[in-house]
Amino acid sequence: MQDSSDSPVLRNVGSNLRDFRKRAGLSQAILAQRSGVSRRTIINLEAGEANVSLAGLDQLAEALGIRFVDLVTAPTAARSEINELAWKGSSPQSRAMLLGSAPASEEVQLWTWVLAPGERYDAQPDPQGWSEMILVVHGKLLIEFASTVLDLNAGEHATYPSSQSYSYVNAGAEPVKFVRNVIS
Repeated sequence: MQDSSDSPVLRNVGSNLRDFRKRAGLSQAILAQRSGVSRRTIINLEAGEANVSLAGLDQLAEALGIRFVDLVTAPTAARSEINELAWKGSSPQSRAMLLGSAPASEEVQLWTWVLAPGERYDAQPDPQGWSEMILVVHGKLLIEFASTVLDLNAGEHATYPSSQSYSYVNAGAEPVKFVRNVIS
C-alpha cells in the first residue's frame, strides 16, 4: 500500500479496522495478539498513517472474522465494482488494483479466452450462487443477457451472476482477449 494522502484503500482500512475491531469487542492489543500484526501498526492504521502489506491485511481480516474486501473497501462500495488501488511499487508502472469481488464457497476457475471477429459463445446458465468475473485484456467484448448488454473495452471488467443465460460476442474487427474467473 502507499501513503494515506493518495490511497483511498488506506483511509478505508483505518476506519473499517477501527469499526470492525470495536464491533468485535477487541482492544488493539488483543487484535495484535490474534493477528500477529504489531499493536503500533494497528494504531497507525486506524489513524490512517501506516503502511502494511497485503498479507498483513489478510491477517487482520482473519483475526476479525471478516473478508479482506470488507477491510479494504468503502462500506458503501458495490463488491462487483471496487476499483481501488491496493498497492503500488516504487515505479509508477507497478500497481495492484482490486477490481471486484464475488463470494465463493467451493471453487474458483481461471480461464483465458480469445474470440475471433464475428465469433460468439452462448453459455448455459450455471447453478444458483455461481458468478463470473471478466477482465478484457485486448479488444472489445459484448456480454449479452436477456435484458441488457455489457460493452467492455480493454482494461474494463464486469462481475455478474452466471446463473442466467448469457453470450460472449466479438462484434469488432480484431480478436478480443479476456480473462474469466468462474466462482462457485
